[in-house]
Amino acid sequence: MSVEDIAVIGAGSYGTCLAMCFGNAGHRVSLYCRNPEQASELQASRVNKTYLPAYRLPDTVTVTNDLHATVRAKAFVVGVTPSHGARDLFSQIGPSIDPDAIVINASKGLEDGSLKTIDAIYRDVLPERIAARATFLSGPTFASEIAAGLPAAIVLAGRDTETTSKAQSALGHLHFRIYTTEDVIGVLVGGALKNVIAIGAGVSDGLGFGSNARVALITRGLAEITRMGVAMGADPLTFAGLSGVGDLVLTCSGDASRNRRVGLALGQGKKMADILAEMRQVAEGVKTAKVAKQLAAKLGVDAPITDCMHAIIHEGVPVREAISQLLGRKVRGERD
Repeated sequence: MSVEDIAVIGAGSYGTCLAMCFGNAGHRVSLYCRNPEQASELQASRVNKTYLPAYRLPDTVTVTNDLHATVRAKAFVVGVTPSHGARDLFSQIGPSIDPDAIVINASKGLEDGSLKTIDAIYRDVLPERIAARATFLSGPTFASEIAAGLPAAIVLAGRDTETTSKAQSALGHLHFRIYTTEDVIGVLVGGALKNVIAIGAGVSDGLGFGSNARVALITRGLAEITRMGVAMGADPLTFAGLSGVGDLVLTCSGDASRNRRVGLALGQGKKMADILAEMRQVAEGVKTAKVAKQLAAKLGVDAPITDCMHAIIHEGVPVREAISQLLGRKVRGERD
């Protein structure tokens, strides 16, 4: 195995987890932490007490608050920031990234206002060669389980086959399986929209609707995601894979899912503002619900679960009223 210099941008649970995994595999890793005090504390203690307290960073990981130093002269730059910060952050570091470096995105979401995927944001702000060779990591993984060394499988999407293969090789020395695909749009759409459906699954569980209702939401949610993705040019088969049904099932049913927890609290009667105030980490589905509703309208795609979640989260419609409207929709054929 060749030792690589890798930058990980974002010291939340997943960024810390990936930095730890790369470091344990023998790579030299720079982990960027936005808050200077937290960066100093994490560099000294080697433990992310807020997001991943049960695991230590190996000595091969250096934590820094210097964004440009983090990415300079690195072979791989892994973006693990909340999606709403991707444009600003990568527009800053674009000139500092080596022209031959491979960007691996691990963020999930759609941009408010532009309705763009992370791929489109990269093409807006990064040098053309870097953006064209960027890769996108997605699939059913919780950081705590990856950090514990438990088995997992994820997918890496990229338009440049040679670059995607190199990124797969770098990731392949970790303990989970990496599959590749050329369907960037499908992987990004699945990764973003599943968070909205997961809030819905949490709402259902919070209301005590049971397993039947949760599975119905997952299944119809997958149909909704597939409609949206195909309208954007994705391969429908992608949504039968790891970044589609795989990530959707995990996020809708796993106890570690932040988006499911948001829905669970809503279903139990808590207010949206109070839920967000209590959260330490970003639940991407909250912001994505707004963007997804606008995107569905732009594409002319029927997205009733997204509409329902938007009504609850952003319009203040009472949970039971919104769910009643969803369940009372006109009946239709399953494939319509």
